[in-house]
Amino acid sequence: MNWSNEAWHSIESIYKAIQQMPFIEKLRKGTLEMEKFQYYLKQDSLYLEDFSRALAMVAAKLPDIKDTQAFIEFSQGAIAAEVGLHEAYFTTYNVKDRGEMLPACHHYTSFLKSAVATESIEVAMAAVLPCFWIYKEIGDYIYKNRIEDQNPFTAWIKTYAGEEFGESVRKAIEICDRYAEKTSMETRKKMTKAFIYASQLEFDFWDAADQLRDWKTK
Repeated sequence: MNWSNEAWHSIESIYKAIQQMPFIEKLRKGTLEMEKFQYYLKQDSLYLEDFSRALAMVAAKLPDIKDTQAFIEFSQGAIAAEVGLHEAYFTTYNVKDRGEMLPACHHYTSFLKSAVATESIEVAMAAVLPCFWIYKEIGDYIYKNRIEDQNPFTAWIKTYAGEEFGESVRKAIEICDRYAEKTSMETRKKMTKAFIYASQLEFDFWDAADQLRDWKTK
C-alpha cells in the first residue's frame, strides 16, 4: 500500500469531523455568519503567506530538480492565492485588512515552519500535504453538496473545486509517495505522525473561525 493511502486512512475520523463541523455545514448551506467568514479570510491570508515560505523551503531541500520545480510552483500558487484573497475576496466580502495572526493560525504555521526546518525532507513534505489534500477534498465536498441558491460564498467555494488545484494535489501526493517508498519504516511513521498532526490543525483552523477565537489575554 502506498504511504499516502495509509496516511489518509489514519485521518479518516478527522476528515469526517471536518465535513460535519458547523463552519463547513453553514458554508455549504450559505448560512455562515459573515463575521466568521471574514475572520477566516483574514487568517487564511496570513496562513498562505507562511505556507508559501514553507513550500519554498521544502523546494530548496529536494534533491531532484523536477521535484524542486514542482514545489516552487506550489509556493507560487500559494502566493497567487494570497494575492487573490486581497484583490477579489477581500473586496467581495468587505474585509478591510488582515489584522493580526491569531492562535490557531500561529500554531499551524509554527508547526509547518518547524517541521520544514528541523525534520527530514520526507517528514517536511508530509507536514505540508494536508493543506493541499484536505482542502481539495473539502472543496469538492462543499461544491458537490452546496446549496447554491443565494449562497453568498459560491465564488469562494469554486476556487478549491477546480481542476488546476486538483492537479497540484495529485502531484504533491505522488512526490510524497515516491520519497516514502525509498525511506525507512521509522521515517514513514514520522511522516504519518506529521500528516495526522497537520490534519488536526486543519480542523482547528476552521473551528477557530467558527468560534471567533482570539488571544485569551486580550
